[in-house]
Amino acid sequence: MAGVNKVILVGNLGKDPEVRYLENGSVVANLTLATTESYKDRNGNRIENTEWHDLEMWDGLAKIAEQYLNKGKTIYVEGRIKSDTWQDDQGNNRKRTRIRVQNMTMLGAAPSTSGGAPSYQPSQQPASASQPAVNEPSFEQSAGDVSDDLPF
Repeated sequence: MAGVNKVILVGNLGKDPEVRYLENGSVVANLTLATTESYKDRNGNRIENTEWHDLEMWDGLAKIAEQYLNKGKTIYVEGRIKSDTWQDDQGNNRKRTRIRVQNMTMLGAAPSTSGGAPSYQPSQQPASASQPAVNEPSFEQSAGDVSDDLPF
């Protein structure tokens, strides 16, 4: 039986992306995303629970993250869980779990447009696992767009 490894998150970035350009020409961006749920306990007190997620974006998505994302920005991401295990210098077993982002949508108003938030997804062309292809951002407005931020 085949398995499914899919994660969908909506949250706020905890810091600006850390972007590295590798010798082989690849680009990788590491980000932290906070997802917060709030609820009321039995006594009616409001409780907030925040989970932090390590995100990893490659190539086209990494370049978009570098250009458009910053601390506090709300984003929607789809990806898969990736875990690494190793031994540190002291011989302790270590484990790191992160989300390898495959699709990303910026939520909220785009800085210089009122046409809504652009979406960034890999193109339909096949790409290698380490270098996903990405459609470039588009900030086009239709002729009927009005210069207010109303969502309807």
